[in-house]
Amino acid sequence: MKPFIPQLVYIEPQALEYPLGRELKEKFEKMNIEIRETTSHNQVRNIPGDNELQKYRNAKSTLVVGIRRTLKFDTSKPSAEYAIPLATGCMGHCHYCYLQTTLGSKPYIRTYVNLEEIFDQATKYMEERKPEITRFEAACTSDIVGLDHLTHSLKKTIEFMGQTEYGQLRFVTKYHHVDHLLDAKHNGNTRFRFSVNSRYVIKNFEPGTSSFDDRLEAARKVANAGYPLGFIVAPIYMHEDWREGYLELFQRLSKSLEGINLQGLTFELIQHRFTKPAKKVIEKRYPKSKLEMDEEKRKYKWGRYGIGKYVYPTEEAKDLENTIREYVHSFFPEAEVQYFT
Repeated sequence: MKPFIPQLVYIEPQALEYPLGRELKEKFEKMNIEIRETTSHNQVRNIPGDNELQKYRNAKSTLVVGIRRTLKFDTSKPSAEYAIPLATGCMGHCHYCYLQTTLGSKPYIRTYVNLEEIFDQATKYMEERKPEITRFEAACTSDIVGLDHLTHSLKKTIEFMGQTEYGQLRFVTKYHHVDHLLDAKHNGNTRFRFSVNSRYVIKNFEPGTSSFDDRLEAARKVANAGYPLGFIVAPIYMHEDWREGYLELFQRLSKSLEGINLQGLTFELIQHRFTKPAKKVIEKRYPKSKLEMDEEKRKYKWGRYGIGKYVYPTEEAKDLENTIREYVHSFFPEAEVQYFT
């Protein structure tokens, strides 16, 4: 698939006080993309569309260039100590994504141009925690790789972290547009993770993302560029013939990575879950989705902030976990594995 190009751009006037803001404005002007002004990246109105569904789809192709004013980073356990705020929103249309509810009525994509201020804040967090390593997650609220061919914010962050003694960067992506990141001076301080799944899940629930084969080709590239490599299998979903589907996934993954140095390889495995608010939003935005969200077939599990989620019943969940763990250890016996329900 081709790299993301926004159909509409909004810019905060103050963003033009920063080099990246001016650079992006000039770039989009040359591309003849419509540019509008907005007072705040949190207050973008008048997204085109005759109804809510059209406005949602148009928002997913709208980019807002703004300033990150809140410089207190959110925590990002267990993935990392902090989420580093480079962007918000995603151009993908993954039916199951938690951003459906996290972003609510603001599904448009935002990129923040005050990188030096963000880096200064990251430095403060590292200073507070040293000599412990402080990990920063760059993909909590976006797929930053899918946007970075336009902004190079991620590349700048990789090189910033590469110069630190106590900082590490990590992120996950479903996009293969990584060529501009291969020469970044990462010094081993950035872990590049790819989201992979069975054919069924990618075909039915991940429109607007790179193909499985393209992701694996990109994984080979970044591994050869010396980045620590990881994979996330999420959500692990009990579709028809799921055992065969996930076995094939690891067979293809193993074959693709032949000849690659896999020292330090990691896997994060995350069972499919959903909340009632998420189900309501997903059914509205993707009314023809095949995503199974029948509460009667699930077990209710209390979550943070009093919002519970529906997970697979205990016996099914154990079967799912044991099967996927077995596949991972069969093909990648030295890999570090984490499993989340």
